[in-house]
Amino acid sequence: MTHNLSVDPSTTLPAIPLEEQRATLRQLRSQLIQRYRPQLQEGPGPIRMMARIVSELEQACRAHHIAEEVIASEIVNRTIGDINLRLITEHSESPGGSDDYRLLADELGIALPGENIAGYTASGSTYLWLREQMQECERLVLQQGFDLRIYDIYGIGNPLLRTWLAQEMHTLWGFPVTYEHILPSLGAMDGLDKTMRGLTLLYRQQPSAGMGILFPEPGFGVPEWQARTYGYTLHRFQTTEEHHFKLTATQLEEQLQAHPDIQLIYLTISNNPTAFAFNAEELRSLYKVLRRYWQAGRNIIVLADLAYIGTSSPEIDRERMTAFHDSEILCHTIFVSSLSKTSSLTGERFGWVTCPDPAIARLIAASWTNGTASLPGEWQLRFMAYHRLLQQRPWLIDKLRAFYRLRRSRFIEQLHQINNEQKLFSIIYIDDDTTVYNWSKLAPGEDAFSLFEKTGIAGVPGSGFGYSDEYIRFSIGFLPVLANKSAPNASIGIADT
Repeated sequence: MTHNLSVDPSTTLPAIPLEEQRATLRQLRSQLIQRYRPQLQEGPGPIRMMARIVSELEQACRAHHIAEEVIASEIVNRTIGDINLRLITEHSESPGGSDDYRLLADELGIALPGENIAGYTASGSTYLWLREQMQECERLVLQQGFDLRIYDIYGIGNPLLRTWLAQEMHTLWGFPVTYEHILPSLGAMDGLDKTMRGLTLLYRQQPSAGMGILFPEPGFGVPEWQARTYGYTLHRFQTTEEHHFKLTATQLEEQLQAHPDIQLIYLTISNNPTAFAFNAEELRSLYKVLRRYWQAGRNIIVLADLAYIGTSSPEIDRERMTAFHDSEILCHTIFVSSLSKTSSLTGERFGWVTCPDPAIARLIAASWTNGTASLPGEWQLRFMAYHRLLQQRPWLIDKLRAFYRLRRSRFIEQLHQINNEQKLFSIIYIDDDTTVYNWSKLAPGEDAFSLFEKTGIAGVPGSGFGYSDEYIRFSIGFLPVLANKSAPNASIGIADT
């Protein structure tokens, strides 16, 4: 009998047949799952737990001298939401064309000069161009009398960057804001954190009203931890399949009646984890409810997370954002934006808060002044350089949208292929053409652990988003997705080349 052997050149140990390596890997995976399953609702939380299991399994495999190609075919990490531009392999039969997505790392200035990205050699021209732009932007800022190399007493960033961001909010969404309404942040999470901390100043001035915050679920969990840290009373509400996991006007009315202390509502406009998004009419119906409370003197604010606005088609995004055009609605809404997901610039941490009510903007600015004290000068210059890049090359966002759409559609197709063979899902949801996720319902008796054991695909259980573990969220971000191939197991994580 002839074995398919894998030889590790770094060791003198005899080569292990690939079939034995796969058997060992699956045994290690089963053991890890058995150890971690009882801890699902404890410790660091479901998202970090699943990511930890993947990491520990990969380490154990290497300790057992399992070949990298075996690891890649049997372990697919779909817990991480970020797009790693360096790991993109998808391209057409005509390299260098508009659908050669490998070029994105070079086109967005991530790839170094001469760096190899899945067989494509990056020029690095954008990488170098961004540094030239940083120098030009610093000269512009100095001309305005603002020196980024000294302590910024206000701690909220240079006026030129803030002006550019205000113009962006006006051009994209028609918001009549100026630089005074803009607070740059180190990503959306930092903006959410600083905003909630700043709003406690407002709420503690009227202690009789309480400090309640409403979190529709499933939803992004980090703001819940932030709110708890600052002393808010958390009111979680589980949305339903029937309404695509979106809060309805009737449900909002019920929550406001039941909890008179709710002063703040955290609302993700395009949802992580579900990949469903509010349309304009749904948003207007929520604000119709809120308007009655405003008129009655209850000053409820909506904290609108826009992190994934920009991953859908421009026309659909513009339509949904028209819901905020009413001046009264604008003054009761705080928007949190980011380039992390829309432009796949997660590591850069470019975010900003838009607060149309100038009084509230001045109030929450205390969080910036007393938090980071002064926003980093180099970070501000790089933010400005990237703003210029995206203004000059708007087609980059279109290309990213097309890339996200490609991966989402391929992944949904592959889930259906898996389900045809193993019947692991009850519902595989079709998204609203937004975000970098898939949210699906598992078949009775299945959960994230059993799915991982049977397929090698690691997703995040629903409890990671305040929901039931009969649901699971997959990311299409970190790893490529195969095209049109039967995928009964984890080999769907290996991309075509």
